[in-house]
Amino acid sequence: MSALICGSLAFDTITAFHGRFREQILPEQIHILNVSFLVPTLRREFGGCAGNIAYTLKLLGGEPLVMAALGADGHDYLERLRGLGLSTEFVRTVSHTYTAQAIIMTDAENNQITAFHPGAMQYAHETLVQPRPDIQVAIVAPDGRDAMLQHAEQLADARIPFIFDPGQGLPMFNGDELRRFVSLATWVTVNDYEGKLLCERTGQSLQELSRSHLKGIIVTLGAEGCDVWTQGQSQRVPGVPATSVVDPTGCGDAFRGALLYGLERGWDLARCAELGNRVGAIKIASNGPQNHTLDLAALGLT
Repeated sequence: MSALICGSLAFDTITAFHGRFREQILPEQIHILNVSFLVPTLRREFGGCAGNIAYTLKLLGGEPLVMAALGADGHDYLERLRGLGLSTEFVRTVSHTYTAQAIIMTDAENNQITAFHPGAMQYAHETLVQPRPDIQVAIVAPDGRDAMLQHAEQLADARIPFIFDPGQGLPMFNGDELRRFVSLATWVTVNDYEGKLLCERTGQSLQELSRSHLKGIIVTLGAEGCDVWTQGQSQRVPGVPATSVVDPTGCGDAFRGALLYGLERGWDLARCAELGNRVGAIKIASNGPQNHTLDLAALGLT
């Protein structure tokens, strides 16, 4: 059985500024800001939430189906997906725009400045979700606004249970829209900040939201693990110490890949979250969101 992953495919350009932003930006001159940062190191990574989630799910032995859009410059990404053994039947190529791009600059204090160009993401809604007997579960991850709204409705119409994962796209939606997402979803996953924003905009607490039809809400807490909410009750699933902390980019997506793996197999949410914490701790020891490897025997999956 397969998991449908609706979300973004993007190129991440990651640079490092060896100084401190606060020493280069003068608060009293911010109205005429004109700064330049020397970035001696630069990496270009395959990224985007759908690509990152699918990468980890495939490593675990799942069968992800990516539903996303690439631009005219997306040939290398298509070839990568195929090389990983991932289906590209739901990956749309939009010839008149670029693939989504994130340009990230990190300073010596781990502060970040990011520029994001959505590009082909804005056309992701043109690919429709339709019922298919081999699709067991799905996720609506950060993507173009119209794609997130429409794919959630289409998944519900197709009776495919799905995770609502608003991520960095959450601020695009008002309270009514977020309440609609929750009403259609089977599970919700957010980080701690997103959880607070979700509650603020919907006017409901996590406890109240979890007492609805939802089978659960997962709130990730970084190194501390995550909270799993079911029927008004919260359970802390402890974090897993990382062997080293190299790059947090994509850790949340790795967690979600593990979450989908467990849900495909009918695990309870606490067990899914435990695997997610372990996989996230492995990912953070690697640069980029799609370069980690997994030892399935060490994870107890063989």
